[in-house]
Amino acid sequence: MAGCSVLFVCMGNICRSPTAHGVFRHKVRAEGLADVVAVDSAGTHNYHPNSQPDERSQLHAAKRWYHFSDLRARQIQATDFQKHDLILVMDWENLDMVQAQCPTAHQHKVHRLTEFCLNNDKPVVPDPYCGGVNGFEHVLDLIEDAINGLLQHLRLQVSTTNQTGRVTSD
Repeated sequence: MAGCSVLFVCMGNICRSPTAHGVFRHKVRAEGLADVVAVDSAGTHNYHPNSQPDERSQLHAAKRWYHFSDLRARQIQATDFQKHDLILVMDWENLDMVQAQCPTAHQHKVHRLTEFCLNNDKPVVPDPYCGGVNGFEHVLDLIEDAINGLLQHLRLQVSTTNQTGRVTSD
């Protein structure tokens, strides 16, 4: 597989996007792709700069063997649009915000994460921040499904690389 970089984006970068980051990183490592697939996460807002992911997100993820306490919240930057091959957002509001910031030349990289779901037809990954335990489990279910679809998509894109040898998001 040619090199690829994926950025996950939610509002504050403490629940959904670091969960997706952690799940994707775990699965990429398990498949032996860590040397060719880069992963990062960011938020559309700078609510929690340099904070660890929400403890509830970490707790529920750890029950499924995902660990991402090393991640730190940050806001999306202009350089992210050029740096990453895929920019995957969690919901409609964040999609609108990211698309508004994204230069025209990179708009094709921006998608909803749930577009990659294999078994769920939910349009968004809902924000569990103000919800209960079931919200965090539901988020993990959606993210795992989407990540499995994303990995399948990336495997199919192996033969579709641009001149720099990076996987395209088309």
